Amino acid sequence: MKKLLSLVLAIALVAGMSTCAMADAVTLKLWGAQEDQALLGELVEAFKAENADVEWDISLGVVGEPDAKTRYLEDPAAAADVFAFANDQLMDLVNADALYEVTRNKDAIVAANSAGSIESATLNDTLYGYPMTADNGYFLYYDKSVLTEEDVKTLDGILAKANEAGKKVFMDVSNGWYIASFFMGAGCELGMDENGNQTCDFNNAAGVAAGEAIRAFCADPAFLTGDDSVLQGGMGETICAGVSGTWNADAMMDKLGDNYAACKLPTFTCAGEQVQMGSFIGTKVVGVNTQTEFPVEAMMLAEYITNEAAQVKRFEQRAMGPSNVNAAASEAVQENLALAALAAQSAHGTSQKLVLGTYWTPAEAFGLEMENKSTADMQTLLDSMVAQITAK
Repeated sequence: MKKLLSLVLAIALVAGMSTCAMADAVTLKLWGAQEDQALLGELVEAFKAENADVEWDISLGVVGEPDAKTRYLEDPAAAADVFAFANDQLMDLVNADALYEVTRNKDAIVAANSAGSIESATLNDTLYGYPMTADNGYFLYYDKSVLTEEDVKTLDGILAKANEAGKKVFMDVSNGWYIASFFMGAGCELGMDENGNQTCDFNNAAGVAAGEAIRAFCADPAFLTGDDSVLQGGMGETICAGVSGTWNADAMMDKLGDNYAACKLPTFTCAGEQVQMGSFIGTKVVGVNTQTEFPVEAMMLAEYITNEAAQVKRFEQRAMGPSNVNAAASEAVQENLALAALAAQSAHGTSQKLVLGTYWTPAEAFGLEMENKSTADMQTLLDSMVAQITAK
C-alpha cells in the first residue's frame, strides 16, 4: 500500500512539475502593418532577451492598423493577442469587448505619453491601449518661393498671394475628415449620447457661419480639390499650398526641394472674425485581446513595443511621429518640419475616437455641394446633413 501511495505521489509530482514547465512557456501572436514587420521583429527579439526567464513563442502576423477591427471581429478567438489599431476603431472594439483595460504600469504609461494620445486611447475614463504614434492628422504644406510665414497665418492671406501668383490652394473639401476643420474651428462639436448615437451641432449658428466660410473658400479662383495624386502632382508647379498629412511628406520634399515648408493650419474668416481652423487628430494604438491566454505577458509585450526606445526606432526607420513625450522632444523629431507642423496643429485638434460611421457620407455629400458651387440655403443644407449624421 505504501509503495502504491509513493507511486501516486511521484506521478502527481511529475505532473505538477510538467504543469509548471508548461506555464513558463508563453505563446503570443502579434499583429502589425507590413511596413512594421522588420521593426517588430527587432523589438520582439530584444523583448525576449530582456525577459529571458520566460520561454517565449511570439509569432508575427501582417494586419495593418486600418484593418485591425475588421479582422478582429471576423474571429476574436483567432485574433492576435497583441495588435495595433487606429484610434477611431476604439469605440467599436470596446463595444465588442475586444480590449483589456490597461492596468499594468498604467501611471507610468500615462506619464510617458502626450495627454492627447492617452485621451485618444481612453473611453469612459478607462485606458484601453498603449499609444504608439501621434501622427495621424493634417496641417499645411506650402511653397516658400510663393508664400511667406506671414502669408500662411490666414487663409485669406494664402488665397490672396496664390491668386496674385496664378497658383492654387489645395484641400479635399468633399472629405469629411478635412471639412470638419472649419466647423470645429468655429466651436461646433461631434460627440456621442448616452445610447451610443452620434451627436452633431454643425447646423447651429456657428455652423452656418462655418458653412458660409467653406462656400467662400470653394468659390475662390485659387481653390483646388482632389485626392493625394492631385496634390503630389501639382505642388511646386500649379499648387503653392495644400492641406494633408505626414504620409505625403516625402513627396512634398521631393517636389519643393529648398522651398519645402509646413505649418499648422491657418485661421479663416468666420462671421467677420479670424478663427483658427481645427482638425481631427488620431493616433495608432496597441491593444491586448481580452481572449488572450496570457494577459500579463501580452501587456508586457504591448508596453515594450510602444515604449520610448521603440518609438525612437519607429521614427528613425519610418518617420512616424512619437506619442512618447521624450521621444517627441528629441532634436531629430523637432527638426522634422511635417511632424513639427502636426504638433502645432494638434493643439487645435479633436480626437476622432467618437466619430461614428454615420458621419462620413453626409459630410462628404455636403462637401461636394460646396465644391460644386451650390447656392442653396446654408441652414437647409446643414439641417439635412446633421439629420443624416445623427440618424439612430
